[in-house]
Amino acid sequence: MQEILTHQQIEQKINRLAHQLLENCFEEKEIFIGGIHGNGFTLAKKLCAIIEQHSKITLHLFEVKINKAEPWSEDVQLSIDKQKMKNGFVVLVDDVLNSGKTMQFALVEILQFPTKAIKTLTLVDRKHRRFPIKANFVGMSLSTTLKEHVKVDLTENSSKAYLV
Repeated sequence: MQEILTHQQIEQKINRLAHQLLENCFEEKEIFIGGIHGNGFTLAKKLCAIIEQHSKITLHLFEVKINKAEPWSEDVQLSIDKQKMKNGFVVLVDDVLNSGKTMQFALVEILQFPTKAIKTLTLVDRKHRRFPIKANFVGMSLSTTLKEHVKVDLTENSSKAYLV
């Protein structure tokens, strides 16, 4: 395992991503931030905490539960009423973007209702797309082989990212 991001680097990237997001949607009155179950949701919570410190924008944090291995095998579940997101500014968050499969299936669920905008945010973008997904906000782009994987640990005060 090779460490690719230290705790301090991860915190800096999350802080930068939160500020980039704020710059991009400073005219919005409210933002819906959805984190994909696991690290995506943890990352979304951290982003919300930073945005709340620097803005008066109303934030709606929600979790996207999805079977990452076989997203077509079960319904995608959102911890928010989709009707509330109608014509809203939505940000979908995950820790690692690889093939785009997980984000695509999550977006299909969110797209069932009209939204003002949908943006995607990821801590690490591996760029091995099999699905037409683009990250609007990226902490780190990483060139890897298909056999290599990125593992992110967002444990409080000891976050790390590894290439395995």
